[in-house]
Amino acid sequence: MIASGRRVSREWLALREPADAAARAVELVERLARRPRWIIHDLGCGTGAMGRWLAPLLRGPQHWILHDRDPDLLEAALALPPGPAADGAAVTVEARRSDITRLRAGDLAGCTLITASALLDLLTEEELDGLIAACAGAGCPVLLTLSVVGQVTMAPADPLDRRVAAAFDAHQRRVTDGGRLLGPDAVARAMQQFARLGFDVLVRPTPWRLGVAEARLAAEWFAGWFGAAGEQDVELAAEAGLYPQRRLAQAASGRLNVTVGHADLLVSPRPESVRLEPRRERVAQQHHVADLANLGECRPPAGVPGEAAVAHEPGGAGVAHEERGDDQLQLVG
Repeated sequence: MIASGRRVSREWLALREPADAAARAVELVERLARRPRWIIHDLGCGTGAMGRWLAPLLRGPQHWILHDRDPDLLEAALALPPGPAADGAAVTVEARRSDITRLRAGDLAGCTLITASALLDLLTEEELDGLIAACAGAGCPVLLTLSVVGQVTMAPADPLDRRVAAAFDAHQRRVTDGGRLLGPDAVARAMQQFARLGFDVLVRPTPWRLGVAEARLAAEWFAGWFGAAGEQDVELAAEAGLYPQRRLAQAASGRLNVTVGHADLLVSPRPESVRLEPRRERVAQQHHVADLANLGECRPPAGVPGEAAVAHEPGGAGVAHEERGDDQLQLVG
């Protein structure tokens, strides 16, 4: 259980782990300052995939503290811990059963990095703001990966794709007992709130690109995607005809290429001298200021590789790495 009331199966997490690892922005990890020792809190850790991906990319000894509400997922995470660090240093792990929506800064005291993956879009605005306040109070970098941004493309295209996508996005923004979920609006909200609290935010597009090699994942993803859309749009199932069967057959056979838009965020404390500057001066120093209204569609401001880089460019996250001087999105408070 990543956040209150929302369960995720071990099987789904295992199936998506390779695609997640391929999509995440390594360039953001390379921007982290070296530490003599890492104390890393992984929020909503699931089966620990984030640690297995990130630990081998960092140099120096590491101690990971894994947070999740689901004891079965924590057990799985401890059973398959991260390997050694990039320089061979030891990596140790402990698990804490906790509701991450109730964390406070004191729960994260002493950490040098906070991570989370595929989490933000599952939260309400109140939950996300509380989590951001806790992370900001810890005063260390925060790496938030693979939040959905409301963008799906499939090839070959089908006339019904857009309706299903709209219904799915509405489902992600549905009202639950805990409030309205942010869904694809979560990235923009997180960027805005961290910037307001005096942090610098870098964002990179990190889409899944599913083809023949990921046929099983594509089929499972489509089944969940269409199912959620049908819950939101009750007339969809009746009017879709053979659409779901046709798409599932295409996905399972590797004849459907799917791109699912995500974004990774690296949040860094701003040096105190910079925080004290007047806001107008800080804005003038930024390379680009993100357009929050368009972020959900992954359309950066003019001069930045845009929506096509998320949905169609073969380079994916590699584009951000190769052109990082031109596509840096940085927010200011």
